[in-house]
Amino acid sequence: MIKAILFDLDDTLLWDEKSVKVAFQNTCYYAQEKTEVDPDLLEEHVRTAAKHLYSNYETFEFTKMIGINPFEGLWGDFNDNHEQFQKLKEIAPTYRNHAWITGLQRLGIDNQSLGEELAERFRTERKANPFVYEEIFAVLDQLYKSYTLILITNGSPELQNNKLQITPQITPYFKHIVISGAFGKGKPDPSIFSHALSTAGIKPHEAIMVGDNLLTDILGANRSGIRSVWVNRHHKPRNNDIVPDVEITHLNELFAALKNEE
Repeated sequence: MIKAILFDLDDTLLWDEKSVKVAFQNTCYYAQEKTEVDPDLLEEHVRTAAKHLYSNYETFEFTKMIGINPFEGLWGDFNDNHEQFQKLKEIAPTYRNHAWITGLQRLGIDNQSLGEELAERFRTERKANPFVYEEIFAVLDQLYKSYTLILITNGSPELQNNKLQITPQITPYFKHIVISGAFGKGKPDPSIFSHALSTAGIKPHEAIMVGDNLLTDILGANRSGIRSVWVNRHHKPRNNDIVPDVEITHLNELFAALKNEE
């Protein structure tokens, strides 16, 4: 019998992908007003530059383990109590500026001050544009009455808590919130799932994991003996090596999946 439901945060409850997209669009349209640059091309070049720069910093292996992606690096502060987070905090301002300066340069615009302005504007736009999937509160309202809800999310504690602060309706539904940067390892490592369950006094067969990411949420749940529900809203192709117990395209379908577990 299922007693607890573990939820991923980013792109399962929060529509982080849309928040990042809107922040890029607004920032790049601002750049267009300043320079007549093509905003779509600028976004493409900044995204490419950001990924390349991010992967070459000494913190990269740590960020992979904790689960902090390059675009979170473009707006996070990383005031977290860990040596690697302190390094990331030092690197982040230079990283953000270089990503935007490089993006402009690839379009023939050598303007350091504008690049720095855009880097700061992106941060402001991302914070100002939180999005959630429209059905989540109705779903959580129903589940909250019958199950222990646990949020298990990869990332910097400060940044993930910041996301929750700007969407404050989410937190009250969850009895426990586990953030990889505070625990020390991220999904799909089974230890973070074991920690989340033990905190709630729940056994693996009494839980189900709901998430959008096969490589973190579903793989980690499968490795931990937890039933898994893959939220595949955008009809991504399956990975034959990582098979969820249930695949849904909308959180409303979760109720049918839970009924089958009774």
